[in-house]
Amino acid sequence: MRQNEMLLLKLGEVVLKGLNRRTFEDRLVANVARRLRACGSFQVYIRQSTIYAEPTAEDCNLEAAYAAAQQVFGVVSVAQAVPCGKTVEAIVETAKAYLAEAFAGARSFKVESKRADKNYPLNSIQLSQAVGGELAEAFPGVAVDVHHPELTVFVEIREKYAYVHAPAVPGAGGLPVGTGGHAVSLLSGGLDSPVSSWMMARRGVELEMVHFVSPPYTSQQAQDKVLELARLLTAYCGRLRVHIVPFTEIQEEIRRQCPEEYFTLIMRRFMMRLAEAIAKRAGAKALVTGESLGQVASQTMMALGVTEDVTELPVLRPLIGMDKVEIIHTAQKIGTYETSILPYEDCCTVFTPRHPATRPKLEAVREAEEKLDIEALVKKSLEGEEWLWVKP
Repeated sequence: MRQNEMLLLKLGEVVLKGLNRRTFEDRLVANVARRLRACGSFQVYIRQSTIYAEPTAEDCNLEAAYAAAQQVFGVVSVAQAVPCGKTVEAIVETAKAYLAEAFAGARSFKVESKRADKNYPLNSIQLSQAVGGELAEAFPGVAVDVHHPELTVFVEIREKYAYVHAPAVPGAGGLPVGTGGHAVSLLSGGLDSPVSSWMMARRGVELEMVHFVSPPYTSQQAQDKVLELARLLTAYCGRLRVHIVPFTEIQEEIRRQCPEEYFTLIMRRFMMRLAEAIAKRAGAKALVTGESLGQVASQTMMALGVTEDVTELPVLRPLIGMDKVEIIHTAQKIGTYETSILPYEDCCTVFTPRHPATRPKLEAVREAEEKLDIEALVKKSLEGEEWLWVKP
């Protein structure tokens, strides 16, 4: 970490909020501070739609903080910067020292200035010209190119200081986690559910996870895989509570007593019942699934209607209009893809029907369930529930 180096985090959608904007900003600052805590001691505060993260000890890991800040929902860009005095001379000297390595590798540059302090005597164009002229003299081998530069030097004039930095990197965008309500996400070991969870967290939703296990048909490795997926998501969501719910007896009863073409649908209905019970106990207001319209037989429009018939809570399906290629690209982007494709079984693939119903009638499915003691099966499954916290 170089002397006085710090982070500037720019806000995204939060700036569009009205009277409740302060609530979003406070939550975002708290989320950033919590995420950076593992990287050392940082002072985190907000001014003029920018969050400042200043190291307060020499052993702070600024590079780790830089990476962590890029994964905080609500942040649209992150830059490493150095504060300095607001005179042209101070800005030039800071740029010469801080960006010397960048200038050494560039053939052309320009200066781009912004004035958050509107009382500053130079406007943005005048400041860019003044600083650019001095830097051109200091680095004569680097040409000025205002249209297609290899290096852009950013100068921001703010309340107390000027800040010099190279181009910012994109942040995670979205809204701060905790501002969009509380939901329970059904997390399997596949590609879809981690992506759907990430997408809802990106809209500010605080999540809890529910995972169903069916030993001996599913293994401990399969459960560990899901916990690893949850751990990968904590980089964006913060710590997550994962509910592990036994599902073997329910699946065996469905196989014994229900028509084969309805196995998956009735299984999904039980999952919704169990997830809703956990959600209500946790105070959550919605369920989240990784379903995509038409992807498999249980995700046709009629099948989705049958599945959600058993819950009073809204069912959020962020992947509903995405195809598999889009889902895979997102999984690769957020880092869950390699874990999701590990070849461990999932309870959703246990007792898969050879010819599943794709256009099920709700009344027919309800009638097929009548042979089951639904209340007793749900109660016993919930009695076997375990949960644990997964942390970054």
